[in-house]
Amino acid sequence: MSGMAGQPGCGPGGLDALAALGEPTRRALYSYIAAQDRAVSRDEAASATGTKRATAAFHLERLVDDGLLEARFARVSGRTGPGAGRTAKLYARARRQITISLPPRRYEVAAEVLAGALEAAGREATPVSEALARAAGQAGRQIAAGGADLAELLTRSGYEPRQGPDGRIHLANCPFHDLLARHAELVCAMNLHLLQGLIGDLGVCAQARLDPAGGRCCVTITLS
Repeated sequence: MSGMAGQPGCGPGGLDALAALGEPTRRALYSYIAAQDRAVSRDEAASATGTKRATAAFHLERLVDDGLLEARFARVSGRTGPGAGRTAKLYARARRQITISLPPRRYEVAAEVLAGALEAAGREATPVSEALARAAGQAGRQIAAGGADLAELLTRSGYEPRQGPDGRIHLANCPFHDLLARHAELVCAMNLHLLQGLIGDLGVCAQARLDPAGGRCCVTITLS
């Protein structure tokens, strides 16, 4: 269940990466490097895309900053020792996976929670519902470790929090929406325990409870 807090989905990281590729030169450089089965130098990328070296260097660094490329230093000749030549900065497509979805969805979180619950249920011979509650609560605590306040963490996680007229926080979006049609009871339980874990780890005075309604998440949060 590691790494959930850092999943960007369609958060700012994913949208920023998409925006970065809107610039034609940057898109051409990324497309060329992504098509190679090896890391590429600035000179090669510039020559292949018909870009000036200084311009290519600028855009390549932007692609690294946006998480679309990874950079490292190596000798282009592949040789080592005296006479092997100077090292060059090489670029390759980043291993990071970027998923763009509007509104935000977090199916990778659901998959990890459910897989962890099934493994625990089999290993410990406990009911799946209990294992799901623990796994979802742990996922919520991992999200809380992101070090932000409640509203920001809810936003990052795709819930789109809104202050309702009744004083409660309504969640305008369910990150697991497409699963609801066939597995509503399971998804709502997962949402509830995940949010309870998140709130509990933050230590804020709030309570998450099931409150199903059309057009929003089945959980609402009451601040106290």
